[in-house]
Amino acid sequence: MLTATTFVAAVPAAKARPVASDHAAAKPTIVLVHGAFADGSCWDAVIHRLQSDGYRVVAPANPLRGLRGDSEYIAGVLKSIRGPIVLAGHSYAGAVISGAAVGNSNVKALVFIAALVPAQGEVLSVLSDKFHGSELGSAVKSFPYPKPGGGTGTDLYIKPDRFRAVFAAGLPQVTTAVLAATQRPISASAFADKAGPAAWKTIPSWALVARQDKAIAPALQRFEYKRAHSHTIEVNAPHLAMVAQPKAVTDLVLDAAGSRASDAKPARTSADRGSATPIVAGVVGAAVIAGAGLGMVVVTRRRRATRL
Repeated sequence: MLTATTFVAAVPAAKARPVASDHAAAKPTIVLVHGAFADGSCWDAVIHRLQSDGYRVVAPANPLRGLRGDSEYIAGVLKSIRGPIVLAGHSYAGAVISGAAVGNSNVKALVFIAALVPAQGEVLSVLSDKFHGSELGSAVKSFPYPKPGGGTGTDLYIKPDRFRAVFAAGLPQVTTAVLAATQRPISASAFADKAGPAAWKTIPSWALVARQDKAIAPALQRFEYKRAHSHTIEVNAPHLAMVAQPKAVTDLVLDAAGSRASDAKPARTSADRGSATPIVAGVVGAAVIAGAGLGMVVVTRRRRATRL
């Protein structure tokens, strides 16, 4: 149906957990969107857990060519799906899903994982400069590429020798070596684009702060999640939280899947302890190469976990 998109059939409805009273016999489709320097495989461990719970999962390829075009592409994927949707985005994809879900009444919840969550009119590179803590700028290298219609664009990669420290600290070196070798570049122009209308203004959201994130500052994540009134948790994880803490990420998605867009749950407090600490905070990250015009994005709950 859609190239580079994973479709997972749901188990019989008898095992399904209701999404809401008006969809008591059906589960939502879970759409997981990857961010920069990654691909859909970063959700593997989360997908396996959701599949085992009977969810249909779609993990489309994010083009990583520009915020507006990427959002339109994901919006097209969403329109091809019938029934309720829980839409999750990691890192730069937080900004992408914020635009893609606008006007789509099937999207019942948004989930931000160590993500970038801009308001309308914000530029990702400027937003990422609001707080200190990201080491992404110095870890990125750029390559020119020819555009189909003429001219030259700039792609961004993370330097292989910096990938583990900045993007995936704590993961096995053998794992991060593969991730560094297979990373997908993002066009530098994506960080110069202004964000359009934001779906988090009207759709309930859940969010995860990755406390050990060196790509998107945890302080920025908290700021943005608080602004979006997201139900927020924190975990001890690097930027690739869904690889390091797949159970926590899966549980956050399941929390969102169990709530209706009109039935917002109260945010947890720091008194609710576990593998992840819920808080009222939030935001998603964008890492930047400011001035020179390079920007980058990076991206964090509590019960289940996986690999990139």
